[in-house]
Amino acid sequence: MRLALLAFGFWLLANSQEPIADLPSAFIFERVSIADNLAQVRQRIAEAARRAGRRPDEIALMAVTKTFPPEIIRHAYAAGARLFGENRVQEFAEKAPSLANLPGIEFHLIGHLQSNKAAKATQIFAGIDSVDSLHLAEKLNAAAAGKRLPILIEINVGGEDAKSGVAPDSPALEALLSGAPRLEHLEFRGLMSIPPFMEDPQAARPYFRRLRELRDQIASRKLPAISMSTISMGMSHDFEVAIEEGSTCVRVGTAIFGARPPK
Repeated sequence: MRLALLAFGFWLLANSQEPIADLPSAFIFERVSIADNLAQVRQRIAEAARRAGRRPDEIALMAVTKTFPPEIIRHAYAAGARLFGENRVQEFAEKAPSLANLPGIEFHLIGHLQSNKAAKATQIFAGIDSVDSLHLAEKLNAAAAGKRLPILIEINVGGEDAKSGVAPDSPALEALLSGAPRLEHLEFRGLMSIPPFMEDPQAARPYFRRLRELRDQIASRKLPAISMSTISMGMSHDFEVAIEEGSTCVRVGTAIFGARPPK
């Protein structure tokens, strides 16, 4: 394994678009480590998919890069990652210019979005995965005039006061679903949720199952302008259980990048 990692490190140096002088040894190690971690996460995704009788290519891997600097994102991109998740509009607005030259890269907002930042979010993100009110959806729709903006409805599946998201079967959710046809600049693609944190990943299974059941219920209604093709659930410590319960997109940060840098 050490030889393989060293060989990959030399390959990265040979193929990097950055001058070797600009690549400190710590960054070379980070590149190799991130690439190795990505490979391990992809393998775990494939194994979980097979256990559930699913194809691995049914599950998208979103690399969560909140608090990480652009050079770390470039390392993940060099290792094949293309879909990324960020939590804050202002933080990503500062990173975005230095990443604009990476073809095929796609960033989604997965953190809570204040309506007064909707206009900026539509400019810098390819999708908003945390829509939690009709009011916010209306703001995004107005700001996205001239294009179609993919969104997910965030569901507070655990009913936690500290988390955003609409409650399952709530009037707020119904308002979003019924309002979709007139929000012509938004593309409703499915649901997203962050269940209560559990030390044992298996303890999160009922929450993942609840979100899948809700997705299935909404899909069965065949509502106009509503697609339920995406169900985004599962993070570093529990994404395998989420896949077994039907996730089509897992959001993985720590398992790829390690502990987050101090603020």
